[in-house]
Amino acid sequence: MAKTFYTERDIEDLARQGVTSLVVDENVVLTDLAREKAERLGVQLVREHDTPPSAPVRPYISPPSPAAGSPPASPGKPHSKAELRQRVREAVIARLGGEVDPALLETIIHRVLDSVGVK
Repeated sequence: MAKTFYTERDIEDLARQGVTSLVVDENVVLTDLAREKAERLGVQLVREHDTPPSAPVRPYISPPSPAAGSPPASPGKPHSKAELRQRVREAVIARLGGEVDPALLETIIHRVLDSVGVK
């Protein structure tokens, strides 16, 4: 299997998308600067064996890191399905740009949120 390499820029992009943890296994390589950036931005590096198989990492459910100038999210406040749908839509469009079919994206987001039990 091919290895995935993460640089400092990749970690910044993940943090900007609201990712709060990254599973690191034998197929993931991080540069030293990427590790330092993850620590500074609060992106937790989780070793594969540290996470039980029954507990998937779901970064899309964890609160996003506050953007500059916006108030921090309330730690105990659950996100509504509409808020999560919007966050996922924005992250996908930010990553893929104009290559996204809006109707297909909505269908996929709806199915995923339903499958993980988001109410």
